[in-house]
Amino acid sequence: MDYAAFTNDSLTMMYEAVRGALAADDAAERQGGEPPFRVRDTGAWMTHVADLETEMAKRSMTFELIAWDEQLTLLSGAKPAENP
Repeated sequence: MDYAAFTNDSLTMMYEAVRGALAADDAAERQGGEPPFRVRDTGAWMTHVADLETEMAKRSMTFELIAWDEQLTLLSGAKPAENP
C-alpha cells in the first residue's frame, strides 16, 4: 500500500481502526469467544501497523503506540477498551 499517498487524517483513521479491531478481539476473548479480527494472530495486521507507524513518524505525527499485549496495558493503569 502506498502510505505516502494518504493524508495525515487518513493515516490516523487507519491506525485507530487497528486499535479498535484489537479492542474488539480483547473484548471477545474476555467473554470466552473467538477474536473476530485475529489481529495478534495475523502477520498482515502487524505489517500494516508497522508501515503506518513508519509513515506517521516520517511526517513527525504524534500518535499513541498500540499496546499489543493487553496485560501490559492493564499493568500500566490504562483501562481496557470497551466493546466498540
